[in-house]
Amino acid sequence: MDSKYINKRPLFGWLLNHVFYSYGDSTKISWIIQTEDSSVEQTREHVEIYKNKITDLQSKYVALHIGLFWGIGVFRIKNEDSIKIRIDEKIMFDQLNENEKTNDEFIQNRIKFINQLISQRKLKVQYELINQESNLLKKISAKELKTKNG
Repeated sequence: MDSKYINKRPLFGWLLNHVFYSYGDSTKISWIIQTEDSSVEQTREHVEIYKNKITDLQSKYVALHIGLFWGIGVFRIKNEDSIKIRIDEKIMFDQLNENEKTNDEFIQNRIKFINQLISQRKLKVQYELINQESNLLKKISAKELKTKNG
């Protein structure tokens, strides 16, 4: 059997492997979903109830939650797909990967929603801790700021 067919679902589509990056700050959220030889990037301004009112860590959870939800909604991410989620915050990695507890109710709710999406769609998720310089979106945000600020 040709190895390129190992990860395919006959007649129902493909089992895909994705790499997911997300980023959030006080004003916006962004995500990139890479799949084999394609990539899609999305950026959204925070809605008014969040804009300049949540921490950067809370915003990163919003970006992960909304990015996964968007990816599923536009059929970029399908049931049973594999996703390597690259995270540049150790505390976030520990909370998602090691089930480390937090007292932040906002983050608790985002974790619940993220886990719900993963469970409902039977996604195979692997969290990977990366340094901030390796986050593709961090590089884009820094470049944007430099361009906008001269």
